[in-house]
Amino acid sequence: MKYLCLVWCEEGQFEALSQEERDQIDRDSLSYDQQLAGSGHMIAAEALQAPANSVVVRVRHSEVSVTDGPFAEAKEHIGGFILIEARDLNDAIRVAAGIPLAKLGSIEVRPIYDFGGQA
Repeated sequence: MKYLCLVWCEEGQFEALSQEERDQIDRDSLSYDQQLAGSGHMIAAEALQAPANSVVVRVRHSEVSVTDGPFAEAKEHIGGFILIEARDLNDAIRVAAGIPLAKLGSIEVRPIYDFGGQA
């Protein structure tokens, strides 16, 4: 079964770390990604840029509008994701607990919706 591990970060928390601490988290994260790939759990993983670099797209009555910034004002934002293959929820939780950024923020584990083989 596929699970999405959403990495939640508090605004400015990563930036408040020293450069050495940020570099260590980056190294630990890349190393863990390699471990997941080796174990067969990894499907994809990406870090996201800050919410200030985002845009929001809406379509209402066939009109497209694009606005700068995050969808909602929030103290936390999604900092990245890891899409994994896991035996079950307990296996997915074990994988999520190993994500280095779980020590700073939180990891939301969510099953991927199965459309019954339809794309």
